[in-house]
Amino acid sequence: MSAVYDWLSMLPFDFTQTAFMQRAFIAVVLSSIMFGMIGTLAVDNNMAFFSDALGHSAATGIAIGIILGVKNELIALIAFGILMALLINRVRSGGAASTDTIISVFSSTALAVGLLLLSKTRSSAQYSAYLIGDILSVSESEIVLLVFALIVVVAIWCICYNKFLLIAINKSLAASRGIKVVLFENVFSCLIAVVVMLSIKWVGILLINSMLILPAAAARNVARGVRSYNLLSIIFATFSGIAGLIFSWYLGTAAGAMIVMISAAIFFSTFTIRAVTHK
Repeated sequence: MSAVYDWLSMLPFDFTQTAFMQRAFIAVVLSSIMFGMIGTLAVDNNMAFFSDALGHSAATGIAIGIILGVKNELIALIAFGILMALLINRVRSGGAASTDTIISVFSSTALAVGLLLLSKTRSSAQYSAYLIGDILSVSESEIVLLVFALIVVVAIWCICYNKFLLIAINKSLAASRGIKVVLFENVFSCLIAVVVMLSIKWVGILLINSMLILPAAAARNVARGVRSYNLLSIIFATFSGIAGLIFSWYLGTAAGAMIVMISAAIFFSTFTIRAVTHK
């Protein structure tokens, strides 16, 4: 890791000369790659608001962590995020309501419960910092967690991607091929939960969903196949993350908001290209 810091400090830019920006740069690259990878299947599975529901549940995760005396709030966040993901999948598989309705119910309920618990523990100020996020607050230990998470995500992606894709295309066909649909849906949902909860402290609850969906949606506009779809999603996510961080440094704006704005600009550009080429 020290070699990466040394390389960044050698670059002829102001933002690479401070330790907190070096950590932020590495965190943005790592998280952007993961968002780019899992975002494609989130879009294909019509789970655009899934990460939003998980983001809103962060308040409950923090509150439960405080009540239980968990010193590392990230542990509480990830544990509750995985629990939420599994609960949403369990209810969704019942088919009693549409996916967007179920996600909306869980999202609003988790947020309300979290706010009630935080107000009871008088820790609402701690929650408010998660609304916007602060990429500059990332620590060395959190970067190590991101590296580990990226390795796990890539490993699962290489092993399970074809199964994930077939389930997204046709669940019945996937089941007929012997794929355990529920198991793989749960694995994918847990992946989203871990990535979201690891990144939400820096990106913010209000913007986390955009980080996951916009690069993948932009890639879908111009991709000509599965391979280019995934590659472009990773490229768009990484470019948005790096460019947003740099612009926020020089313009003095919130990094998360700037990253999302660049992602949105890429989406609308690719949307226009698609509209023109399809005429």
